[in-house]
Amino acid sequence: MTEPGGGAHTLFDLKEMELNFGPQHPSTHGVLRLKLKVDGERIVDCYPIIGYLHRGTEKLFELNPYFQNVPHTDRMDYVAAATNNLAYVGAVEKLFGIQVPPRASYIRTILCELQRISSHLLWLATHAIDIGAMTPFFYCFREREIILDLFEEYCGARLTLNCMRPGGQPFDLTVGWEQRCRDFVADFPSKIAEYEGLLTDNRIWKKRTVGIGVLDPDVALDYGITGPLLRGSGVDWDLRKVHPYEAYGDVEFDVPLGRNGDTYDRYIIRMEEMRQSCRILDQCLDKLPGGKIMAHKPRVMKGPKVGEAYYAIEAPKGEIGFYIVSDGKPGPYRCRVRPPSFMNLQIVPEMAKNHLLADLVAIIGTTDIVLGEVDR
Repeated sequence: MTEPGGGAHTLFDLKEMELNFGPQHPSTHGVLRLKLKVDGERIVDCYPIIGYLHRGTEKLFELNPYFQNVPHTDRMDYVAAATNNLAYVGAVEKLFGIQVPPRASYIRTILCELQRISSHLLWLATHAIDIGAMTPFFYCFREREIILDLFEEYCGARLTLNCMRPGGQPFDLTVGWEQRCRDFVADFPSKIAEYEGLLTDNRIWKKRTVGIGVLDPDVALDYGITGPLLRGSGVDWDLRKVHPYEAYGDVEFDVPLGRNGDTYDRYIIRMEEMRQSCRILDQCLDKLPGGKIMAHKPRVMKGPKVGEAYYAIEAPKGEIGFYIVSDGKPGPYRCRVRPPSFMNLQIVPEMAKNHLLADLVAIIGTTDIVLGEVDR
């Protein structure tokens, strides 16, 4: 447009514009909406908007007896049901002072580490296909199917497991389950090498991840970030090491740390975490004790008239914790969940600023969020 005097004139005199990314975009992996302020292809600001999936899970916990709440935890991070189960039943056991039998603790640890591998495989599959690498998607689902078969053989479910109870385990391991798990653990490191052969030194993969979404460790701590996002920035914090629970105090494993805090470092960390999970599984299977799998407890559990408990574990995405308040009734008076996806989502604006729109897909993928846990 030309003004009467002959000078150039910009329409509305604006350079920036607002753009909605989601909530139906496939790369948001759920109903997440990001309101972006962009200057051309570059992101100036980003504001996450949630609430499309809200199901009132915390209120549902307060309406049911303690035992009946375990299935609700499955529906939060529905790709990591076992760790959700453990965080909730651990809070109930802490509230009631229940001591879990050693065999049940080992079975729980085995299930949680299988769940960690399964969750990381789904993350890698979807993260890679978002960036443009299709082959790892099929490779990762190949190994994840074996883990889901083990879950199905143990408890009858593949995704929403409901595989733990306050006081112990509902089922013992079936005949031959241990050997099938050993076979998977022995073979899986070679599969990780296949994934890395496709991606780790791939120049396109590195172009899309190196230097993208850099997270300063002080900023991560200020925001309460946990899990691979925090460890990718070089902060040595893993609840399995810091506050060992179940059988983690009896096994040896390393906590991988990043140096640059970018998307590539977080990829490397999750790959190494899968290797460390294999180490933990190997040791747990070797040390698996005999004995009972359920502690003695009353048939109807009524909490103390005045009592509270918070219990947190290291889920695949970070710290998940349940805070339960009791008023002497068969169910919680108040239940508050501290989900890692919800906490980690708030760092997306910090990581996205000054990046390109195409980089936003990689940044969302590197946070590994599940909206069922965000909106809960």
